[in-house]
Amino acid sequence: MIVILVCFLLFLALGVPLVFVLGASALLTLVITTDVPVTLVSQRVFAGLNSFTLMAIPFFIFAGVVMDAGGISRRIVAFSSALIGWVTGSLLHVACVTSAGLAAISGSGSADVAAVSSIMQPQLKSRGYNVDFSAAIIACAGSMAQIIPPSLTMVVIAIIGNMSIGALFLSGVVPGLLCIGLLIGVSYVYARKGGPQYRESKPFSLRELARSTYVALPAFGMPVVIVGGIIGGIFTPTEAAAVAGFYGVLISMFIYRELRLADLPQIVLRSASLSAAVMLIIGTATVFSWLVANANVPDMLAAWLRSVSSSPLVFLLFVNGLFLLIGMFMETIAAILIVAPVLLPIAASFGIDPIHFALVVVFNCAIGTVTPPYGICLLVAANVAERPPVRVWRKAGWPIAVMAVVLALITFLPEMSLWLPRAAGLIR
Repeated sequence: MIVILVCFLLFLALGVPLVFVLGASALLTLVITTDVPVTLVSQRVFAGLNSFTLMAIPFFIFAGVVMDAGGISRRIVAFSSALIGWVTGSLLHVACVTSAGLAAISGSGSADVAAVSSIMQPQLKSRGYNVDFSAAIIACAGSMAQIIPPSLTMVVIAIIGNMSIGALFLSGVVPGLLCIGLLIGVSYVYARKGGPQYRESKPFSLRELARSTYVALPAFGMPVVIVGGIIGGIFTPTEAAAVAGFYGVLISMFIYRELRLADLPQIVLRSASLSAAVMLIIGTATVFSWLVANANVPDMLAAWLRSVSSSPLVFLLFVNGLFLLIGMFMETIAAILIVAPVLLPIAASFGIDPIHFALVVVFNCAIGTVTPPYGICLLVAANVAERPPVRVWRKAGWPIAVMAVVLALITFLPEMSLWLPRAAGLIR
């Protein structure tokens, strides 16, 4: 165990890409500490990827790329603007509502942040909004793509823990929407004190709302297809993701007419590139996790935790602290693949519902995407806004505090996340 930990930290400190950190650490540990043939590494990598459910990931990524290329994002922005664009600080609220809408389609936080930022930032700058605070709000709202279904992160942890993907999807609905609502509240308070540029003179128009809703309805059909199909038992998660990608192509080509047949090869290539990066991490992390499990780490950690406290709540607080720390330095899916297999059996021994535990982990990872120094969502938002990341981080205090409040509610009130999947009959 010491060897693999030293190798992992050494390669990480040298700036080696994470996928090679995981693979090289596992390979060196096998060579140094065992007589096991090194060919086992490649066998384990392929075994880790040999899952029908994992095929959902490239299809979800494809659906997200189609969404961006086919004009779906702009329709959701127009709907959000008609819905809440008349309130003080309207552009900030529109960014939050748009992020929630895109989260229900793409499942990728960084992709949502990039899409919303590229559409909203020119308007925010022209109106004189504080660009740093706006970027922070967009980053935090966009990170909810990991919580609001469908979520790639939830698919990964559900596969690791052999959980119902549909139940995990539903568990994120209430916390995700609550966080979006609180971010809108923070934006409103900030806008009230921000000056005249945040005031709105445009009145609410029921006709405009009805028109934008009608135009956006085909786009909002995508999450209905995905989540409804999985929960209703019509599709497996993989089939639902494939249908979502096909649905996105249809509405982009034949309803919105912003996607051409000639665009599809480039979209497929981009989706394949993004999927390959995720799949390589999953494959190498499988080997890493197998070595950690063989070193009896879960049992040793469980024994240590029980010596500290037998309270499930103390364990969850430990998990929160651990993942908040890890999230500052590591990509979300890699963090889950490395740490979650160790902690899932321990959570079960404490009597914690696996769906509740998985949501706590994923929400911590969502916060990790907006906290320095890694904070990929915040870095994307700062980059699109053409602002130094440090300036944006300074304005992210209250938005991150709101996310921490929701995390505390999830941790202390399990029913907040479990009642919806329970009502749907997916868990007991």
